[in-house]
Amino acid sequence: MKSLPYFCRGEVIRGFGRGSKELGIPTANFPDSVVDNLPADISTGIYYGWACVGNGDVHKMVMSIGWNPYYKNTKKSMETHVLHTFKEDFYGEILSVVMVGYIRPERSYTTLEALIAAINSDIEEAKVKLELPEHLKLRDDNFFTSAPSSSSPLPTTTVTTIMNGH
Repeated sequence: MKSLPYFCRGEVIRGFGRGSKELGIPTANFPDSVVDNLPADISTGIYYGWACVGNGDVHKMVMSIGWNPYYKNTKKSMETHVLHTFKEDFYGEILSVVMVGYIRPERSYTTLEALIAAINSDIEEAKVKLELPEHLKLRDDNFFTSAPSSSSPLPTTTVTTIMNGH
């Protein structure tokens, strides 16, 4: 995947409502404008990297890109699980992410428990890989310090996808 690391940002929108409720793993969802502008070589699957909400701190993250086979989605999504406990939801905030690596392809699971176990395994793998020096340096990338704040929201018609070279 030549497009990695991949930098993008967009407004957090309401997703399917399953992350927190069914999985116990809250996710932040990007709008179609971000999903539809992914480079062709960013395939569906599970990725890891760094994320920042508004002008907040940068945290480790895992992201699912695709159709979530367990739920048989008909719409492609980008769902980011930030490895941090937030005090409240942040719908409408700007989420900035850098995807630095690929963990695995999407898979369907026969049980919800198997899906949750796989996600937890992905989280543990991401935590380890993000400690590598080549990935740690991206946590401090100027992309995150240039993130717009929620007090200066983007127009709703703006596609805010920032490719390599941000």
